[in-house]
Amino acid sequence: MTYIRFFNALALSDVPIVGGKNASLGEMYRQLTDQGIKVPNGFATTADAYWHYLEYNGLKDEIAHTLEGLNTHDVKALAMCGSHLRNMIAHANMPPDLEKEIIAAYTQLAEEYTETLLAVAVRSSATAEDLPDASFAGQQETYLNIRGAAHVLESIKHVYASLFTNRAISYRVDKGFDHMKVALSAGIQKMVRSDLASAGVMFSIDTETGFKNAVFITAAYGLGENIVQGAVSPDEAYVFKPTLDAGFKPVLSRHLGEKAIKMIYSDSLKHPIKNVPVPLEDQQQYCLSEDELLRLAHDAVIIENHYSRLAGKTQPMDIEWAKDGISGELFIVQARPETVHAQKNTQNIETYHLKKRGDILIEGKSVGGKIATGIARVIKDASRIHELEPGEVLITDMTDPDWEPIMKIAAAIVTNRGGRTCHAAIISRELGLPAVVGTGHATATIQTGQLITVSCAEGETGYIYEGAMPFTVDHLELGTLGHPKTKIMMNVASPDRAFSFSAIPNDGVGLARLEFIINNSIGIHPNALLHFDQITDKKEKEKILQRTAAYASPVDFYVQKLAEGVAMIAAAFYPNKVIVRMSDFKSNEYANLLGGHEFEPHEENPMIGFRGASRYYSESFKDAFALECQAMRLVREVKGLKNVCLMIPFTRIPEEGKKVLEEMEKHGLKRGKDGLEIYMMCEIPANVIAADAFLDVFDGFSIGSNDLTQLTLGVDRDSELVAHVFDERQQPVLDMLKMAIAACKRRDKYIGICGQAPSDYPEVAAFLVREGIESISLNPDCVVATTMQVLKIEKELSLKVEVPA
Repeated sequence: MTYIRFFNALALSDVPIVGGKNASLGEMYRQLTDQGIKVPNGFATTADAYWHYLEYNGLKDEIAHTLEGLNTHDVKALAMCGSHLRNMIAHANMPPDLEKEIIAAYTQLAEEYTETLLAVAVRSSATAEDLPDASFAGQQETYLNIRGAAHVLESIKHVYASLFTNRAISYRVDKGFDHMKVALSAGIQKMVRSDLASAGVMFSIDTETGFKNAVFITAAYGLGENIVQGAVSPDEAYVFKPTLDAGFKPVLSRHLGEKAIKMIYSDSLKHPIKNVPVPLEDQQQYCLSEDELLRLAHDAVIIENHYSRLAGKTQPMDIEWAKDGISGELFIVQARPETVHAQKNTQNIETYHLKKRGDILIEGKSVGGKIATGIARVIKDASRIHELEPGEVLITDMTDPDWEPIMKIAAAIVTNRGGRTCHAAIISRELGLPAVVGTGHATATIQTGQLITVSCAEGETGYIYEGAMPFTVDHLELGTLGHPKTKIMMNVASPDRAFSFSAIPNDGVGLARLEFIINNSIGIHPNALLHFDQITDKKEKEKILQRTAAYASPVDFYVQKLAEGVAMIAAAFYPNKVIVRMSDFKSNEYANLLGGHEFEPHEENPMIGFRGASRYYSESFKDAFALECQAMRLVREVKGLKNVCLMIPFTRIPEEGKKVLEEMEKHGLKRGKDGLEIYMMCEIPANVIAADAFLDVFDGFSIGSNDLTQLTLGVDRDSELVAHVFDERQQPVLDMLKMAIAACKRRDKYIGICGQAPSDYPEVAAFLVREGIESISLNPDCVVATTMQVLKIEKELSLKVEVPA
């Protein structure tokens, strides 16, 4: 055939002939099928077919004349120009020789799948698309569930016309492409019956931080177009690539999306697809199993490795997948290079910090990691996009490519619907804008003219604050930062910020707190899940049932969520050491969790009451502690994150430490087995005074300077009346630190500090370095400044050693 190429005759080098999308499909179909990648077969019309279509109908001069002198920033003129060109191209005649070849190719494809009216997707593929510095994703149209040769021909004409959508014209002008040198190829591909199952988008890189060791997967019921458009909030998951390659099952985390609607086939040939509501019970379940997530991640790694070999460098990929509801098979239906993070300078870190939090108007999924302030502009319909003024915050239901001509002038973007791979998210990243998607009802909550701050710098949740909130932007050139002998670690509480924190030079995590994960990701007392029938509050029981609906049991929910929180942190800093402290809630804090008041005692002074090690072996809590142990085994043994070490807080006497280790061993966490190290928080004066007895039980100490100061000075750190006395720089506290370090060094055991003191006081950090501490664990925002200080101190110490007395 002159104008047709089947996928088995295409390779990535054929971009000038069939565009990036179709060349990529051919590349995978030919080269990756043997590696288990399933790509539905199809064919593409060539660039020559497009030019033949224009010449046959005498359209080239009219197109060039219409575009001449067009100001793409004049939204109305752009719309008139685009509408005229699309109408002209879509209603032209198909050349007889091209029509004959398309019908023959469709018939051949239908015979291959033994379906007379084979359902196909008709997609656009521009010959200049998916270049390293320009992603043409979504610029042209896609037509789904097209059946019969006549409808395929009609769809191809509309695909040709879509080269002149408003956003495509504007995009080419912005990127410097000559309109008359970009051709369009139509890709005709056998449909996967994901209308009966699910579909989605995945990236072989984290879309927010550029973290390269994770595959990010989104999924929703029905055809995948709803995710791309941002019409639904999908399920999300991360899978860790290094331990996946080693044979583990490292699903790092899962987030349940709303998935309120799904796109399915309709019986009408004229309107072949439709959206229908998803039943509530299905919304409350994940639409992919863990095994399916692992299978998709495995495919993503194969695809990334293949394209990286072709590119001669690591090439992160943006991939669309679909699950067939009849066969249960997972298919890859598109793959293109990821263009945002691939172009970033990884040696330059830009970090936004909100200095003050105000009244929160609404929240959603954060995109972009930045902060912006501006006047809100609520626009509910694309026909009014010309109303947006430069520097305003666009508030809308969702965006599609029609909005792109004005998105670039916005300060930030906020949408009601969509997930982190929807159109608004992808374009915001490309434009370098902060965006908050999936807020639910931003267009009803925020008013045009309202001054707001959009913050995407606080983790996976993005916040819209009323008024202008102050913020700062830090810039760090990594090439200028040296590496001290003293290990500089981090205190990391929030799993959803771990990927971004890991980009800061570090030696691992000195403190990861389970309490943060329990409080934010679970919110339920473990005993309330173990003894659900004992809960008397009906409203609390209903909340617990809703929160745990997607899991095999309430207990499974607790274990899985705890494991996921730790796994995200451990993966971010892999293979560096990550020290996880087992739960250290006080009784009043546990009581605040759902169901907690039913299981917690009232204590006058919880700070020195039923907390830490004393809980773990007690009859009232040891079953709950067993769940923590199960979660840690899941992280180490199933997900393969053996860089996780464990730490026991508030151990009053050595016998308590022994009892806790016995409990842990019952649940498969034996100290020394498979490299497991178990440390103790050194935070009670008794821990320092009897250091050798405690070090007989544990692998080392991590000093908790907050509690150690409190108990050394006899100061309630929560009391403002004596707050002026609480100071880690007091000599008795420094003496305690010195003794603890000396004991561990004498026994050749680990000694670090994870308390607040080195973050707050540079002189304490200097003291610790001089005493020879192995590691200092700091709040992330203090790491760079303290690293520079430690390097200076180490240099001074080395000079003193070199100069003779």
